[in-house]
Amino acid sequence: MNMPAAAGAPGTIVNPILPGFHPDASALKVGDDYYIATSTFEWWPGVDIYHSKDLVNWEWAAAPLNRASIVNLRGNFDSGSIWAPHLSYAKGKFWLVFTDVKSWAPFKDTLNYVITAPSITGPWSEPTFVTASGFDPALYHDDDGRSYFLSMLFDWRYDRPGFAGTVIQEFDADAMRLVGKRRHFYKGTSLGVCEGPQILKKDGYYYLLCAAGGTGWMHAATVARARSLDGPWEDSPYFPLMTTRDNPTAPLQKSGHCCFLEIGDEWYVTQICARPLTERGNCTLGRETAIQPIEWTEDGWPRLRNHTIMPDLVVPAPKVSRDVVQCRDRSERIDFAPDRPLPPSLKTLRCGLDAEEDYSLTARPGWLRLYGRQTLTSLDKQTLFARRWEHFDFDAETTIDFTPENFQQDAGLILFYDTANWIYAMMTFDDEALDRRILRIVTLDEHDGSYGSDPVTLDASTPVRLKVEVRGAVARFFWAYDDGKSDGEAPDWQPLGGDQPADHISDDYIESRRGYCVFTGAMVGICAQDMDAHRSHADFRGFDYREIH
Repeated sequence: MNMPAAAGAPGTIVNPILPGFHPDASALKVGDDYYIATSTFEWWPGVDIYHSKDLVNWEWAAAPLNRASIVNLRGNFDSGSIWAPHLSYAKGKFWLVFTDVKSWAPFKDTLNYVITAPSITGPWSEPTFVTASGFDPALYHDDDGRSYFLSMLFDWRYDRPGFAGTVIQEFDADAMRLVGKRRHFYKGTSLGVCEGPQILKKDGYYYLLCAAGGTGWMHAATVARARSLDGPWEDSPYFPLMTTRDNPTAPLQKSGHCCFLEIGDEWYVTQICARPLTERGNCTLGRETAIQPIEWTEDGWPRLRNHTIMPDLVVPAPKVSRDVVQCRDRSERIDFAPDRPLPPSLKTLRCGLDAEEDYSLTARPGWLRLYGRQTLTSLDKQTLFARRWEHFDFDAETTIDFTPENFQQDAGLILFYDTANWIYAMMTFDDEALDRRILRIVTLDEHDGSYGSDPVTLDASTPVRLKVEVRGAVARFFWAYDDGKSDGEAPDWQPLGGDQPADHISDDYIESRRGYCVFTGAMVGICAQDMDAHRSHADFRGFDYREIH
């Protein structure tokens, strides 16, 4: 599929507003501020929250799940952990509901917690366990001061369909516990069970906005309303609110999972989406967050302002933001320094890494030292820092100084999806045929391992520059000795192997291999392993992510 080369201009928003692995957006307005919280699955810290004043540009604000006392993800399966958070505001504080998914089938261990904070940047409280029944929970705070907990009900019984509709129960926000009786209140539509339920109260109606049809090509958003939370609920005649299920050429596929936002006298919905490289092909940027303007009809129903059920790639910006220019280049140069914290774009797997134990910014000023620990297939704790792919075409580069002593000590530059799927430019040691440091591509493709290049022999100690060029479905790796040239001079890049399948680092490809849904996203980063004594280290000077627009 050829993506439209739409350019941002004042008065317009080019979707997505949060590109690359930003799924399940929960959007919130507090005063003149807007927030979006997104799922992070096994990546740490959990739940990335973004802030905006204009709905056009969004900046990272917080990742509340940043302490082991809040959530423990070590050992969780790939694509488990933090699913579909919900952000709300009441009683002078922010509320975040999140699910820690510990098991997938047939029973689903989905642990739902609530944390609060006086500010979006914290401090966030210790968690309160609410329930383990279902996922995609939400808190609704009614204007009478009462709060309600909404979630899906999962029915494990083998003779049942699995999802048993949407349930609601009163939540005592002072005691932080459920009270009263849980009751079914909405069973969904012909498109399937209601996931990610969101409630808006407007003009005397409760509007229930649901995700339906799963998270793939059949994804959709539906609306129902009622005069009371007890129902009866009436489905919207504008059905569904949004979907691309019947249009495989639409640029924003997998559209659904929406949230209402009001700005001035206008209304928008945030949405989930994905952009395939080819028609219904692999989506290397995963599930992303976009935005669409809506309008309210004379009979009080929301519908897309374009009067279709198809979301648009380019939409009008809010009237109050018409002079704002959208920033669409998320390139980032990271220089490591003892007095500069690592940026929030760099994430780790399942848990935080401890300074001076797992990594160090002070052992060699100007470099990030990674201490080799567990392997790339570990579900426990890896020494890996990675950031999202946020554009189809980008370069990533680093310089590595590493002197491995045996074949069990590795470090390098990696394209990573999960512990079973990655492409790794690995520096290690050949203690048999070559008795030298070597560099080669090592891949894991749904647990099937192979070499993506022949070994390149290196001298004993010179630092090496590594680069990967991702261009849509193809990745190419390069290397060069760090010969002291200035930043303005191009190194003598040498290819490392041939074309690598970058599109295999995607939900769609891995689902085709695995046979069931996966949910995370493509990352690029640096890492180190020591499968022997956990004592080796590798030093990295800088990490550069450059988008090609």
